[in-house]
Amino acid sequence: MAIAQASRKHKRKKRKKKHRSPVATPPASTPVAPPPPTSDPTRYPHVIGWNDSAGDGLVRPIVEWVDSPPTDTPPPRPLPKPQDPAAPKSPQPFGTYSGPFGRVQAKRLLDRAGFGPKPGQALELSKKGLSAAVYSLTRPSGSANLVGPDPVDDDGLPIAPVDSWGHDHLWWLDRMIRSDQQLVERMALVLHDWFATSNEKVGKAQLMIDQSNLFRSGCFGSFRTLLENVTQDPAMLLWLDGVDNNKWNPNENYSREVQELFTLGADRGAYTEEDVRELARCFTGFRYTWDDTLGPINFRYDATRHDNTNKTVYGHTGNWTWQDGCRLCVENSLHASFFVKKLWSYFIPQPPSSSTQSALESIYTSNSYAIRPVLEAILMHPDFYEGPAMVKPPVVYLASLMRATGTFIHDTQWVWLSEMAGQKLFYPPNVAGWDDNRWLDTNTLRGRWLLANGVREDHVVPVDDDYDGTEAPEPAVDNALAVFDYPPLRKEQQNEFVRFSNNAFPPPATWNQNEYRALRQNALRQLIAVGPDLQLS
Repeated sequence: MAIAQASRKHKRKKRKKKHRSPVATPPASTPVAPPPPTSDPTRYPHVIGWNDSAGDGLVRPIVEWVDSPPTDTPPPRPLPKPQDPAAPKSPQPFGTYSGPFGRVQAKRLLDRAGFGPKPGQALELSKKGLSAAVYSLTRPSGSANLVGPDPVDDDGLPIAPVDSWGHDHLWWLDRMIRSDQQLVERMALVLHDWFATSNEKVGKAQLMIDQSNLFRSGCFGSFRTLLENVTQDPAMLLWLDGVDNNKWNPNENYSREVQELFTLGADRGAYTEEDVRELARCFTGFRYTWDDTLGPINFRYDATRHDNTNKTVYGHTGNWTWQDGCRLCVENSLHASFFVKKLWSYFIPQPPSSSTQSALESIYTSNSYAIRPVLEAILMHPDFYEGPAMVKPPVVYLASLMRATGTFIHDTQWVWLSEMAGQKLFYPPNVAGWDDNRWLDTNTLRGRWLLANGVREDHVVPVDDDYDGTEAPEPAVDNALAVFDYPPLRKEQQNEFVRFSNNAFPPPATWNQNEYRALRQNALRQLIAVGPDLQLS
């Protein structure tokens, strides 16, 4: 029933899109010819062949510089050399990755530590080398810039993220697409899942957006400071009943989750039920004012509601404040191991080796619980580049397609399509966040197909007589790959696209070849978008 309703919504949306004009296909990202060997501006590039030896999904021109404009036709450019990667390695000892850092590795970095590269970005990042590339993401300066057109709704009006249904999702998706501080946005998403809070209960989009900004500002700093800020955050106070926790009637909801999900982990011997009760008393004292027009406002700490007596948490007794409650969680002997494993899991799918786990814990504690040093070590670890691939979360998958193709937000379909694919921003399913093991299943795969189709609609080839009716199979694949900035494809995937391109026409063709080839081009673009290599990072 839900899929049928979504299909009907999709049809209605398509009828509303008459105001839209097709977006031009972005240019291929094959590097231009190198500059002439001298400063003489009268020399001309003469393409005498092609080189795909880098094996990174790009075909580069072989150029000689001549004194007059070439008159011959360059030789046909072949398809990019497909990937034939080695099998993923098992968890490696702690260290820094020392293998090649080219376009393929830089793309993985941008896919996992951001939302995928814009055209040409992975190649440019690879020129920095591993350390400088990572530092360019983890050490941004100043405020983020949003590059590209502002988001609008189906009627071309500016989005209203705190007033209109779904526009909060569009607001954050837009930042994922346009921000020049990609890791800040990705870490905000990580922390949104880590401290999962849903507007389903909070009921106020502005509070959710404010919480996401808290994650942006604190994503590289002290985890203890971040925990203190989350504890007093209005959205969290509503979500886990912190405003209902007082000395007369302690509420254990936040106390339980802050230990089980945020700092220590369940069934590890890190805390007891008595610790849950005692820690809840530490967190007493928060309240708010209800306004009949504005709803919950004026969130604050009221010392008269705080339990001002001794509490015993993890064997330590004192008249602990709510800040002490946060400190005790972070100073628990099992917190560092929990933090390292949880942060690691967002970037690398296989658990770290024992030496890596130990080294990262040491980095974390010796840097006063700072997030950035641990994150940088993860992004430079051999397992990041030599380990198995990861499935992109739905919004990451969508944002990566939009960034690769130069697509921006000009309608609201991304809200319900993302929900169909399994991830609506600001609405995680529960306090444990999204289940990363269920990103690809029969319930959500159709949503991913429709997300890809929505992006492809901005780059659709009109099925008419204007399309090249002589386009050969391999150039057709090449043209389709260009739309997505030549993503590096594994051998089996690229071969399948070529096979499809060769077999897409019935022999003999029964109607106009121009239209057939336009249909084939659209089909290739959709198949590439939903193929494994674009779903994975």
